[in-house]
Amino acid sequence: MSGTAFDEAVARVRDGGDAAREARALLEQLTDEERLGLLDGDEPFWRGMRVMVEEGYNHTPYVHGAVPRLGIPGLRFGDGPRGVVLGEATAFPVAMARGATWDPALEERIGTAIGLELRALGGNLFGGICINLPRHPAWGRIQETYGEDPLLLGAFGSALHRGVAPNAMTTVKHYALNSMENARFSVDVSVAEDVLHEVHLPHFRAVVEAGADAVMTAYNSVNGEWAGQNRHLITEILRDGWGFAGIAVSDFIWGLRDAVASLEAGLDVEEPFSEQRALHLPAAIAERPELQRLVEAAGERVLAVQLRAAARRVAEKPDASVVFSTEHRALAREAAARSMVLLVDEPVEGAPVLPLDPAGNGRIAVVGSLAARANTGDNGSSDVRSPAVTTPLDGLRAALGEDRVVAAGDDPDEAARVAADADAAVVVVGYTAADEGEFIDAGAFLAPDLVATYPPTDGDAWAEDFLAGASTEGGISGGSAGGDRRSLRLPAAQVELIRAVAAANPRTVVVIVAAGAVITEEWRSTVPAVLLAWYAGSEGGAALADVLTGAVDVAGRLPFSIPTSEEHLPPFDAAATAVTYDRWFGQHLLDRLGVPAAFPLGFGLSYTTTAIRDLAVDDASDGTAAETATARVTVANTGRRDGRTVVQVYGEPQGDDALPHRALLGWAAVALAAGEERTVAVPLSLRPLHRWTPDGWRPGAQEVLVRAAANAADETGPTAPLRLA
Repeated sequence: MSGTAFDEAVARVRDGGDAAREARALLEQLTDEERLGLLDGDEPFWRGMRVMVEEGYNHTPYVHGAVPRLGIPGLRFGDGPRGVVLGEATAFPVAMARGATWDPALEERIGTAIGLELRALGGNLFGGICINLPRHPAWGRIQETYGEDPLLLGAFGSALHRGVAPNAMTTVKHYALNSMENARFSVDVSVAEDVLHEVHLPHFRAVVEAGADAVMTAYNSVNGEWAGQNRHLITEILRDGWGFAGIAVSDFIWGLRDAVASLEAGLDVEEPFSEQRALHLPAAIAERPELQRLVEAAGERVLAVQLRAAARRVAEKPDASVVFSTEHRALAREAAARSMVLLVDEPVEGAPVLPLDPAGNGRIAVVGSLAARANTGDNGSSDVRSPAVTTPLDGLRAALGEDRVVAAGDDPDEAARVAADADAAVVVVGYTAADEGEFIDAGAFLAPDLVATYPPTDGDAWAEDFLAGASTEGGISGGSAGGDRRSLRLPAAQVELIRAVAAANPRTVVVIVAAGAVITEEWRSTVPAVLLAWYAGSEGGAALADVLTGAVDVAGRLPFSIPTSEEHLPPFDAAATAVTYDRWFGQHLLDRLGVPAAFPLGFGLSYTTTAIRDLAVDDASDGTAAETATARVTVANTGRRDGRTVVQVYGEPQGDDALPHRALLGWAAVALAAGEERTVAVPLSLRPLHRWTPDGWRPGAQEVLVRAAANAADETGPTAPLRLA
């Protein structure tokens, strides 16, 4: 018995056939209405909006362009990135936490788990490879990306793609220059062309080169044109410049403002409902028949990407038991433990505070309401509905014993009393979805320029109520607006809590739950230990106990820099309607200003000690802009415990002030037994040392000093010269 037309086309592609040719053959079998239907969502707009608002976001896949009579499944979207938003799935640590592992191989394993869960829950398109560059740590969705450096972003986005790809198509987002939340629907971002290519696009280029199937455009405008209908971004750079053969899709609901302009720019799919294109394209095509050619080109790409993905897919669809499975929960725990960053670790009376003794008899005070809260990240489109979450208090009680752990809330006097009677105190502070995250509230739904994108209500009573402001609260935002962070410091009440506990117990450990930089200058000197624990996912509390008790080495390294003052950051106006992005932010800006970071990019302490020596680098000069090289460096665990480190390799260009003082070129996450020494090969990308010109890329400097280091500010590591041209 033969399969559907789509199945037969997949079989031919799997046997070596050309996906584009097979897509054209399928396209010829479609009606004009079905061809247009490939280019947007299948759900009628107002019906889809009602489900999203009243029942919640993405509980089941959003389907685009399914044609059942030919077996064409359509794009069946499930969001991310901290796991699958569909159903009740495993919540992994947020992407920024995973970036702190500096381990793309671990991220690929997480991608494999996500791909399996997505497919088991009926999806075939993962929407969760978020690699936007956070110019400022106040950005509300900073938790969805991996770090401040384009090389780190590209490596982790590529790893997540590789993991998901055997089970589903992948979407990289938000293209491009999305680094504000509250104003994302209105802000126009201006950027010079060289800065665009050198700073804000390299990570997208890397994930496209890795094989991403789809690129989701951003809400914001870029140099005066909305990203969802920006021909320069979509066609001239993405397709013509990088050779992207996949599909360009809009962000949801408000991702384009002109259906025809988006088609002419090269956008393939309007997500997630039948909205502007269904309303406007039929009449536009009747008036301008030449648009039909663009419809068919987009439709061919939409079909070809499905054929390629189905042809590479592993044969067996996973059983539903894979979702939130024991194996995936163990992986979430491993990733959470690997991500945590020890910022401060000072001895008290000659004895270390950390790790806590899991076999001891002393009491541990666990303080702060966040210790008992399931706090896995924001409530927006990345929200994973985990069936269970292990809180910090749960995890420490399981590891140390119920009788050893005594808890207190946020009252400083009560917390001080409890801490005074304990051998050590753990204070859990930080943020929740109310403080940072995706920003969607009633006003966002009803802004006049956004309402103008909605199709007519056609007498739908619910839609009329919606537009009157009566139906805009509900599941899409989880009851919390989130948005850009209003302060980079802890709330005053939490600072008071830390000081009260530290005064009562000198062996106080502060655990910070956050996604981005937290300035700690006003209280950090009062405590001997500070751990950045992130929004750590379903098993975050168990992982925290693993780290605090030393069951695993504390191995995370900061994927961004933390300044000592807000004055050392770029300007940030959460309500701006126009901004200009340059190349100076994060560690590069601190270096340019000549001010030290509180904690530099790549910083993190360990329970053991390591040494780095004997750096050698391949000569990359060949008369062209060579893009890769290899560093070899010896790494030794000089302590008494097994542990992990991240060897980081930086390049210091000689003679080009427009380039960063020190650029990350590569790294290697290394596990070493106590006393072990190993020579490690570190692949290097030289792209961060190149300058873009209209005529192509060229080396920014002929000579580069390469340095192996523990972090971006480490001056003690070995160096070697490298000639680029």
